Amino acid sequence: MPHRIQVRAAEVDDVSAIAELLAPFAEKEIILPRSRDDIFQHLQEFVVAFFDEDLAGVAALHIYGSNLAEVRSLVVRDDMQGRDIGRLLLEACEKWGAGLGVACIFALTYVPEFFLSHGYEQVLKESLPHKIWTVCVHCSKFADCDEVAVQKRLSDAPIQPMRVVPILEVDQP
Repeated sequence: MPHRIQVRAAEVDDVSAIAELLAPFAEKEIILPRSRDDIFQHLQEFVVAFFDEDLAGVAALHIYGSNLAEVRSLVVRDDMQGRDIGRLLLEACEKWGAGLGVACIFALTYVPEFFLSHGYEQVLKESLPHKIWTVCVHCSKFADCDEVAVQKRLSDAPIQPMRVVPILEVDQP
């Protein structure tokens, strides 16, 4: 019988399953821990992959500026590895990011080979100050980080720094 893999945006009903899937990877220090509250607060960043009816993998795309993003929390259940689920999650993040106008996407990872095999290049962590000084600085491994930084250009647009853009402006008489 053929199997079906579906990748879609995460929904509120997925939060408990996402937390359960991420927890063992965080315990092994493969990814940073994510609480249920954190997942709820950043739910709009997550994509999930289902193999038939079962959650098989998850990834998040965190936007850092007008056209810069990071792939975070990309994991695939151990028993689902080797079925292209990681590739599909990564491609979903890239497609989503490109649709938002992201010019460059990056990740900090313990499995750089996976990203390198999908068109990413290894870069110095110091080239990612937006990550280092907002997230990494709070990590227990900050002074001795052993993750590898990788990035992929999605377009030739120059990388823009973060800036505050008003949501609403009203002219008053």
